[in-house]
Amino acid sequence: MEKLVELLRHGQSVWQDYIERGQTRSGGLRRLVAAGLRGVTSNPSIFEKAIAGSSAYDEQVAAIIEAQPDIAVEALFELIAVEDIREAADALRPVFDESAGLDGYVSLEVSPRLAHDTEATLAAARRLWRAVDRPNLMIKVPSTPEGIPAIETLTAEGININATLMFSLRHYDAVSQAFLRGAGRAAAPERLASVASIFVSRVDTAVDKQLDTLGGAAAPALRGIIAIANAKAIYQRFRSRFDGAEFAALRARGVRVQRVLWGSTGTKDPAYSDVLYVEQLIGADTVNTLPPATLDAFMDHGRVEDTLPQALDVSQRQLAQLAQLGIDIDAVCQQLQEAGVKSFADAYEKLLEALEQKRAALRAN
Repeated sequence: MEKLVELLRHGQSVWQDYIERGQTRSGGLRRLVAAGLRGVTSNPSIFEKAIAGSSAYDEQVAAIIEAQPDIAVEALFELIAVEDIREAADALRPVFDESAGLDGYVSLEVSPRLAHDTEATLAAARRLWRAVDRPNLMIKVPSTPEGIPAIETLTAEGININATLMFSLRHYDAVSQAFLRGAGRAAAPERLASVASIFVSRVDTAVDKQLDTLGGAAAPALRGIIAIANAKAIYQRFRSRFDGAEFAALRARGVRVQRVLWGSTGTKDPAYSDVLYVEQLIGADTVNTLPPATLDAFMDHGRVEDTLPQALDVSQRQLAQLAQLGIDIDAVCQQLQEAGVKSFADAYEKLLEALEQKRAALRAN
């Protein structure tokens, strides 16, 4: 696990893209924290796998339905999720304290059902923030058009935000500007922590599919490299936005930068390195949130060097070549965001179905 410490020296924090009660209660999460893990993220897909595939939640579910037989299944899930998030936040609290609030966060997502409803997102985020009641919580809000004003408002209210489901430079611009506006209105902006979560591997999956339909020699040469080129373009914008005059007044007030977080960093194409989206995305003021298998792979054979600032001109040429082939990266990324919202909504529905089945089975016993 010394590579986690090495990454930190390069300015990158590693968070785990996974949460499960067995890990928090067995001491597994605390061991990872002791080895250098700096945070945890969750999403509906992760919770669905954890709850549906484990008996670790049966005791709590039974106690809740005994006390509240008619509880709505969404409310039941929130009670379960809040307990998991609190336990993970407590395990990470030493990191939060040691880093003066830079790291040590656990992210909890508002219901994907609300991705296109600003007011409902605001209400849900406030409710979850109060329910978890931990300073090292981040509320995940999707960067949909309806999510952007919610991100700004919640930031202004002093709530830590993980802006999620971002794929393109256009998505990043909207989120980072919302953060700046919100932080400028916050009563205590120096206490804010926020990340802008860029999904990476799915970009290659989508672009590669389009490249495979094209003829000629140019298309195959771009397979498996556009996601990194896109990420580097976003990182360049991040640096210019937060290193320059745009952020200067807030920096003077003690506000931390809204770090870029790389998400969806597990490699989906077996032809590519299983640590591709770790090794190629290392740079200052970033977070990489890794699923357990990718974390293990990087610990085993990953290399650490500052790759994000390298070959930026090459990345720009690769994006230009993609456009010359008729592939619109913004259109691809917009479709990915829409598909991502649907994917999380579908996982959320499966999660609620699994909880309903668990409740029925427990009642039958």
